[in-house]
Amino acid sequence: MPIRVLPSHLVNQIAAGEVVERPASVLKELVENALDSGAHRIEVAAEQGGVTLIAVTDDGAGIPAAELALALERHATSKIVSLDDLEHVVSLGFRGEALPSIASVARLRITSRAVASAHAAELEVEGGRRGEPRPAAHPPGTSVEVRDLFFNVPARRKFLKSPATEFQHLERALRRIALSRPGVAFRLVHNGRRALAVGPAAGRAAEEQRLGALLGDDFVTAAVHVEHAAVGLALRGWIGLPTYSRAQPDEQYLIVNGRAVRDRLLSSAVRLGYRDVLFHGRHPAYVLYLDLDPARVDANAHPQKLEVRFRDGHGVHDFVRRTVETALAATRPAAGVRGPIAASAVAPGSIAQRAMPLAVAERVGGSLDWTRLATEPLAGPAGDPGATVPPLGFAIAQLHGIYILSETADGLALVDMHAAHERVIYERLKLELAAGGPPRQPLLVPQLIELDEPEADLALEQAAALAELGVLVERAGPRQLALREVPLALGSRDLAGLVRDALRELAGDGGALVVAMRRERVLATVACHAAVRAHRRLTVPEMNALLREMERTDRADQCNHGRPTWVRLTLADLDRLFLRGR
Repeated sequence: MPIRVLPSHLVNQIAAGEVVERPASVLKELVENALDSGAHRIEVAAEQGGVTLIAVTDDGAGIPAAELALALERHATSKIVSLDDLEHVVSLGFRGEALPSIASVARLRITSRAVASAHAAELEVEGGRRGEPRPAAHPPGTSVEVRDLFFNVPARRKFLKSPATEFQHLERALRRIALSRPGVAFRLVHNGRRALAVGPAAGRAAEEQRLGALLGDDFVTAAVHVEHAAVGLALRGWIGLPTYSRAQPDEQYLIVNGRAVRDRLLSSAVRLGYRDVLFHGRHPAYVLYLDLDPARVDANAHPQKLEVRFRDGHGVHDFVRRTVETALAATRPAAGVRGPIAASAVAPGSIAQRAMPLAVAERVGGSLDWTRLATEPLAGPAGDPGATVPPLGFAIAQLHGIYILSETADGLALVDMHAAHERVIYERLKLELAAGGPPRQPLLVPQLIELDEPEADLALEQAAALAELGVLVERAGPRQLALREVPLALGSRDLAGLVRDALRELAGDGGALVVAMRRERVLATVACHAAVRAHRRLTVPEMNALLREMERTDRADQCNHGRPTWVRLTLADLDRLFLRGR
C-alpha cells in the first residue's frame, strides 16, 4: 500500500489503545484531569463496572465555553507550553490525549462551567464524531460522562472482564488516587450504591483515619509512621510491620510528587529496607509519599504515566532504602506499645471458644551459656511497690520450654525465646562485623567436614569472606575441610551445618550490595544456629537478661525471618478473654 496520513478518528483510536485499557483507565484519566483543575471534591458514578457508564464530577476551575471544543482536540492542553514545562511537570496530565482518545471509543458528554463564568456549556461526542457546544446548567466545575465503552470497537470490548471484575479494577484505581491526594474528598457510587466515600484530611491523625477507611484499620494499627528529609528528598508515610506482611504485593502504594506510580526502583528500595525482617516470599505493605524537585524526575516515561524515571536513581534508591531501614530498626519493645501482632489475634473465639488448654507455668532451674548476653541488676517483680517496670516487665515463668511469660505494668507479655535470642545475636554480630569482624574462638581439635568437591572448592574461593564472618577453614582433602575457628557466639553447635549453610549463602557473583546482603544472611544463619533452642530450661535471671537485651536491640519485635518475637496482653485484653464485666 502507498504511504498515507491516517484519518484523525483512526489516530485517536490507536492512541486510545495506549491510554484506555479498561474502564479503570478512563476513570484514572478523568479523575486526574479533575485534580489538575484544582478540585477539592470529586464524585464518580459507575454502572456495570464502568462499561455502561463512568461519570466524574468535580468542583474545579472548569472550562470556558469557548475552549470546550478545543479540549477534545488531540494534543490540546493548558498544562504545558514549552519543553521547559515538560521538564518540570507538576500536573498529572500534560499530553492532551486523554479526552479525544476516550471520545473515539465511547459516547462522551462533557459539561463545564468556569469559575468566572455565569453559564455552563455542554458538548457531546460519539465515536469521535463531535457535536456543537450548547448552553447547559451546571455549577462551577466539570462533569464528564462516558457511556458504552468500546461500543464501536467490538474486538476491544470482548476482552473486558465481567462487571464485577471491572468494578474491582475501578475501585482499586480510585483508592490509589485517593491515597495520593489526602486533601481531596472522593465518593464512588456503583449501580446506585455507595462503594467508597472519604473526606479531606489534614494532619497525621486525620490522615490515619482516612487510611483506615481506604485500606482497613488493620493496616493503620500495624503500620509505622515514617518521615525523613535530606539532600532535596522528602519521604513520609506509613510502612507495615513485618508481621503484617502479605502473600501478594497488593498493598503497596508509592506516590511521587502527588502522582501514584508503580516504580520498580522504589519498590526495590523499600523491599531492601525490609531485608532483615521480612519472611521469605512475603511482601511488605506501605503507603509512601516521595517529594523532590520535578526537574529531578521524568514523568513522561510511560504511556499511561504509571512509571517515572529519576535523574539520580542511585541516590533516590539509597535514600528510600536507608529511611525504611532506620524506621524498622526502631521496632523494639517499648512502653505503651502492644507488640508486633495485635492482641485481637488471641481474642475470644480464637482461644476461649476453642477451649485451648493453657500451659502449666513453672519456675525452672538450670544454666545456659548466653555468650556474653548482658545481665543487669533487676528492680524487682512488677508487683513490688516503687519498682520501675521495663517495657517487657519481669519474667515469672517458662511455658513448655518455648515461651517466656512476663508480668508487665499493665498485663503480661509472651516472648518466643528462640526468635528473640536469634534477633539479639544477629544484631550484635552485625555491629561486630562493621567493627572488624565477630570475635572468634579456636577449636582445640579442628573439625573435619565432608563436602562435595565443588563445595570444597567454593570454600577455598570464599575463605576470606568466611574469615571476616568468624569462620576459618582450610582444605584437608579433595572433599574435606578442616574447621579451625568459629564465631564466639556459636559455641559448639552444629558447626558442619553452619559451614554448609554459609557456603550456600555466599555462592554467586554480584555487586557490593548483593555481597553485603549475602554476608548478612550468613550472620543470620550463625545467629539461628547460636540462639537458645526450644525446651532448654532457663532460670528467671536468664529470662530477664534476654528481656532486657530485647529492649535494647534494634528490630527486636521480629526475628530474622520476620516472625514476631513477643506479644503483649493488657488487663483489658485479659478481661475481654474471660468476659469480665459483661
